[in-house]
Amino acid sequence: MHRIFRFAAFAFLALAASACTFEREGPPEYHYQEFKTDAPRGNTYTICHAYGCNMQTPVVIGPAEVKLIAAEMKRVAKSNTPGEERRAIAYAVSWMERYVGNKIGTKGDRPGMEFNGPGDPTQQDCVDEATNTTSYLLVLERNGLLKHHKVGRPFSRGNILLGVSNWVHWTATMHENSTGVKWAVDSWIYENGENPAIVEANKWYRKDLKELPKSST
Repeated sequence: MHRIFRFAAFAFLALAASACTFEREGPPEYHYQEFKTDAPRGNTYTICHAYGCNMQTPVVIGPAEVKLIAAEMKRVAKSNTPGEERRAIAYAVSWMERYVGNKIGTKGDRPGMEFNGPGDPTQQDCVDEATNTTSYLLVLERNGLLKHHKVGRPFSRGNILLGVSNWVHWTATMHENSTGVKWAVDSWIYENGENPAIVEANKWYRKDLKELPKSST
């Protein structure tokens, strides 16, 4: 019953804030302020879970892990182009999700949103996923592993007044340096550790949740 109440409160807040598009200006650090969580500091990253950053757990991604991430990116990138960097980023994000999942117990995080998810420390909603993916992207950026992209501030789309299929949904973003195109990096759609979808932001979630893109391979 307590979980049901939490979910109802969560749904009410989403309904109250609903709109067609929530664009956000400014650096990604503003997102952490908005959701009352800590931005990455040095090698320490605060991981959100239990829905809506209800639980926050610090995780260290140090030099040893960065070397492994760099090796993974080099392994999958076939050329030094923005498109291949996005492919490498997808694999790097999935690597970090698995690493973090084993550290804090979210390795069993299931795709999408569930009625019993709020308050469950093993599960993550789109706010958690967008926040954490932004942190993972900042790991790459701050360690010189991004040449063609810059990390952006998460944004959302949706309108719950049109039904559950139009639930407000958040995603991490990044901008391609040469073109300025914004790309959505969405991990919420899949189980923990699967590659996120990386698609142009203007093609992401245009109608409802059923149209969310497939993972990047």
